[in-house]
Amino acid sequence: MAHLSVNVDHVATLRQARRADYPDPVEAATMAERAGASGITVHLRGDRRHIQDQDVRSLRQVVHGKLNLEMATTDEMVTFALDCCKPDQVTLVPERPEEVTTEGGLDLLRHGDEVGRVAKLLAGNGISVSVFIDPDPRQIERLIQIRGDLTLGFEINTDSYTKARGSARQTELSKVVEVAELGMDNGLLVYAGHGLNTDNVGPVASIPQIEELNIGHAIVSRAVLIGMEAAVSEMLTAMVA
Repeated sequence: MAHLSVNVDHVATLRQARRADYPDPVEAATMAERAGASGITVHLRGDRRHIQDQDVRSLRQVVHGKLNLEMATTDEMVTFALDCCKPDQVTLVPERPEEVTTEGGLDLLRHGDEVGRVAKLLAGNGISVSVFIDPDPRQIERLIQIRGDLTLGFEINTDSYTKARGSARQTELSKVVEVAELGMDNGLLVYAGHGLNTDNVGPVASIPQIEELNIGHAIVSRAVLIGMEAAVSEMLTAMVA
């Protein structure tokens, strides 16, 4: 079964809404791991709208599984990753200041050279690298070209799948399956995430090539009502079912 990495960004969103010191995303991460999560994901944005630098530093000290830092390919973020926290994995994502959440995958056809440069720099310092991309075979083919001798992964953007209804959902799922197979056949590590919840996660979790799902908003939203450990357990059960 795919592993579960819990994104605790929106625990920090609640905290920042009042500029308080609670709820603590670090405490939430500890609870998520205790409930069975295999890792923790955070997105350190340029505008620091939720996760703060100190959150990432603190998480580095307490996370027992994989700490996955989502970030843009800016010099500021590369310096932070290398000098300030050294996460187990960096997932490179697109970022626009005015977006509510990540709106799509990185376009490697346009930005492949820059992504390749940053990936080599991070990997050369012992950090695993993944790239968040849409389920488009052309993106996988470009990632293979820029990989060189690096071991890279990619996270499939499942947003279109989660928003589709009726027969369109199966069409979108087929796209996820296609790029997962293409990626694994070419030696890439395969992850997935964005918009997944207990109602739609099952078919994605059952794709054998996908080794990890990154899920945040649905888990944190549920945790507001039933607690973090119970919410993580619910998601794990849905993934199995």
